[in-house]
Amino acid sequence: MAKAEKATAVAELKSSFDGSNAAVLTEYRGLTVAQLKQLRVSLGENAKFAVVKNTLTKIAATEAGFNQLNDLLAGPSAIAFVNGDVVEAAKSLRDFAKANPLLVIKGGVVDGRSMTPDEISKLADLESREVLLAKLAGALKAKQGHAAAVFNALPTNMAQLAEALRAKREGAGE
Repeated sequence: MAKAEKATAVAELKSSFDGSNAAVLTEYRGLTVAQLKQLRVSLGENAKFAVVKNTLTKIAATEAGFNQLNDLLAGPSAIAFVNGDVVEAAKSLRDFAKANPLLVIKGGVVDGRSMTPDEISKLADLESREVLLAKLAGALKAKQGHAAAVFNALPTNMAQLAEALRAKREGAGE
């Protein structure tokens, strides 16, 4: 590779790192081109899967502030640059790795935090962002309904108390 090509490759990798909020490093040894294409399709729009050269990736990762990946860059490496829902990408990678054991998740960086393969697997077990937001909205709505019932109970209880007092006074002849 010529020096200009290497500089271009490093610049492209750096822009990929800069444009993503997470990067998951994998080993793809033994996977066919068709399987890699299938993985790219399964990742969808919010992630880009790229086979990378370790030396150039170390340079780009250091420049972009993804230093945590440098220790993992050994052997044939590919990176999933995630620009969007990290949970969805982690699920896609985990499911593909289950179906194709030759794909090995080495680790990654999510929002500047280094993650082990086990942590990425746990991340994949989370529900999607939309489901979590829906649960939060439901919980907030339930709390509001409970608060409204409490506030409504105060005047109702006061009215019942006043009626009981009136009935007691009528019974006593007052």
